[in-house]
Amino acid sequence: MDAVETRELTYFVAVAEELHFGRAARRLGMAQPPLSRAIQQLERRMGVVLLERTSRGVTLTPAGLVFLAESRKALDAVFAAVRRAQRAGQVAPRLMVAMKPDGDAGLLERIMPVYRRGPDAVEVEVVVCGIGEQARMLRDGRVDLAFLHAPHDDLSGFDTELLLTQDHVAVLPRHHRLADRSALVRADLDGEPAPRWPGLSPEEASGPEVRDCGQLMQLVALGQVVAVVPESVRRHARADVVCVPVLDVPRSSVLLAWPERTRSRAVAAFVRAGTEVAVAGPVLEAARLPGRG
Repeated sequence: MDAVETRELTYFVAVAEELHFGRAARRLGMAQPPLSRAIQQLERRMGVVLLERTSRGVTLTPAGLVFLAESRKALDAVFAAVRRAQRAGQVAPRLMVAMKPDGDAGLLERIMPVYRRGPDAVEVEVVVCGIGEQARMLRDGRVDLAFLHAPHDDLSGFDTELLLTQDHVAVLPRHHRLADRSALVRADLDGEPAPRWPGLSPEEASGPEVRDCGQLMQLVALGQVVAVVPESVRRHARADVVCVPVLDVPRSSVLLAWPERTRSRAVAAFVRAGTEVAVAGPVLEAARLPGRG
């Protein structure tokens, strides 16, 4: 078959995400009939049905699910090529680093002075994004590096450097029935409302959607959620919440990630600085205190 154009991928992704031709057409700023014809032509050329169309709506076929995932990757690669080339052509180059709030576990403030001392350092712009957005920003070229978290983030297509591993704590309202415990296990929290992180459906978590640490702390203090999170969150614990260690949750890792085959000297220098800080020793004394937050 002939090569698929990025325009066709953009059309398909819009329909696949909206699961509605009318909404997808409005999102794309075009009329619905030419969008429908474009998708039909794409399916004929590929020789496979991507979308099932019924009177009740649009659903993705197994082939459509695969094509959606691969189309997103291809579009991200195109956008990344443009954005990285634009940054490389700037008179004053910048290094873009993404992190969710507190996603660096307190490391960035120690990494920056080490990085600035090196001969390959350039200006750094930190992009603080929502929970779970860092990997996408790295894939589509909006940033050069990101603080990611294993096992939660998708690390495919990235090189990574492990910076630290963390235990977990339960963040509870100060007057919660478990607030005075020295430690917990997950079973102790059965029946408690859990935050709904971005990407989870209402069936997967019973509590309200949470997008940042400040919102999480407010909801915990109000008794609307109980959260199990990495221990570095202690740094932002309010007076009306407590943090209790949870003993049977696997440790999570904070990593620096960058696209595979990156040849940027500035990126390499930042990773070296991160490694030097990580090797230097304890990062968050407050995060290592037992018991209350």
